[in-house]
Amino acid sequence: MYYASGNYEAFAHPEKPLGVEGKSAHIVGTGLAALTAACYLIRDGQMSGERIHIYERDPIPGGACDGYDHPGLGYIMRGGREMDNHFEVMWDLYRSIPSIETDGVSVLDEYYWLNKKDPNYSLCRATVNRGEDAHTDGKFNISDKGALEIMRLFFTPDEVLEDKKITDFFDKEVLDSNFWLYWRTMFAFENWHSALEMKLYIKRFIHHVGGLPDFKALRFTRYNQYESMILPLVRYLEKNNVSFHYNTRVVDVIFEAKGDEKIAKRIDIIEGDKERSIILTKDDLAFITLGGCVENSTYGSQNEAASYKPGIKEGGGWDLWMKIAAQDRSFGNPYKFCSKPEETTWMSATVTTLDDNIIPYIKNICKRDPFSGNVVTGGIVTVKDSSWLLSWTINRQPQFRAQKKNECVVWLYGLFFDREGDYIKKAMKDATGKEICQEWLYHIGVPLDKIEEYSEKSCNTVPVMMPYITAFFMPRAKGDRPDVVPCGAVNFAFLGQFAETRRDTIFTTEYSMRTGMEAVYSLLNIDRAVPEVWGSCYDVRDLLSATVQLRDGKPITEMELGFKERMALSMALDKIKGTDIEKLLKEYKVI
Repeated sequence: MYYASGNYEAFAHPEKPLGVEGKSAHIVGTGLAALTAACYLIRDGQMSGERIHIYERDPIPGGACDGYDHPGLGYIMRGGREMDNHFEVMWDLYRSIPSIETDGVSVLDEYYWLNKKDPNYSLCRATVNRGEDAHTDGKFNISDKGALEIMRLFFTPDEVLEDKKITDFFDKEVLDSNFWLYWRTMFAFENWHSALEMKLYIKRFIHHVGGLPDFKALRFTRYNQYESMILPLVRYLEKNNVSFHYNTRVVDVIFEAKGDEKIAKRIDIIEGDKERSIILTKDDLAFITLGGCVENSTYGSQNEAASYKPGIKEGGGWDLWMKIAAQDRSFGNPYKFCSKPEETTWMSATVTTLDDNIIPYIKNICKRDPFSGNVVTGGIVTVKDSSWLLSWTINRQPQFRAQKKNECVVWLYGLFFDREGDYIKKAMKDATGKEICQEWLYHIGVPLDKIEEYSEKSCNTVPVMMPYITAFFMPRAKGDRPDVVPCGAVNFAFLGQFAETRRDTIFTTEYSMRTGMEAVYSLLNIDRAVPEVWGSCYDVRDLLSATVQLRDGKPITEMELGFKERMALSMALDKIKGTDIEKLLKEYKVI
């Protein structure tokens, strides 16, 4: 497996891998990583679908990419996915997946046209004082000292950042800025999370720094992530006769080491209530999803709080990884990620409005009609003065194909789930759906005498507790996440957010899909490049642009410098006078 960029590799079709006719595949999980692996086995690996088996412990596929109308509860989306134009693996695959909406076009075509005609951007990024615009006004509001702290992190070698926290590098100069408000709420970073992951995010999305304040860099699907992203992949695989084994728990995978080789020998499963083992040879490829950010999720309801159950479950993703990791040091360290659920938890809730009573308050904030069919909030709106640090978003409506015309589905989450609310005097984790809705209605400006009535009669709210939703952000070191294909692996690979791939960032659709592609290309030795992670952090134009944007458009000549630094800058500018370097710095407003 190798990386490359450019059209030469992107448009090529690989030759059929040697001996693929005699191989089979067993895939654990049905999240994006697993489904991607299955699709690449068929498209580029040219493996027959009849030889591919996918095992899923739930009755439906999708993993963390969900979106369902749960009988007796209502619409639920545990989370949402933000995409950009440089998710190279994602678009490489979806260009080949037929749309389930429009005959004769791909999912990529459909997505591309949608976001061209209806580009994303926000008209209100944050509110205060019960629905007033916080007037962040597209500014990062960060001091020169804070900007230098970010630059220092950017240039610190990865190995120095191992097991370090964000607060080991940032102080109030960063943490009290609009930059951190945008960043932590968009990506769900907490102050105690990994400094290494923070650095990787800055590098990965350096070309989008200017789009952070108003989300103009983002793109979204037409419907919820399950209907828009998961179902097309499942339909493609079903059409190719891939076998899906639902309600099937993979409880263990047994490995054997022979010299320099490591071989997956057996998969133990419980299918329904029957235990059985799948015996593997070197030609039986195993693709194993590790861990799980939505593991142990629990649902509340309109009148019930979601329970908090962070324990490790037998047959779950964490339990499976622990059993696997015990067999070889190169298989990672799951305890680094799942042993402190109090530091990896937050809550979300899905609010479905049932009439027009709340729509005027939404319009007042987002400046758009939620029922236009186009972009609504354009990303999350963060309630800056919320004790729960609530953020909420309304994507294009309807979010569900079956949604009624007068219903508007809102997704919200609270980063501080264990703090007392501002209207509801209890922690978010102890609040019912109706009470969480009341807290949201309070913060969007609904009159106090209407909050109770509207939360009960005009909304249905389903809270979700997720004890491991940011487990992948925990401070870590090299080796805590196993390589997608560990050294010596003959017939197995690891998938998902807890497998290690170079330069990409977890908690993205691209990361999951990249692990699926790399796994297949490695095990089948497919002679076509995996598209490398977009290289904006190596593009001087993006670096210069981000430097100026982070300082709200101010050139470096306006930095507060000491006498020696001013003299050094003056001398440097004299040396480049009349050169292309001077022209470049002026073009990007650095000077």
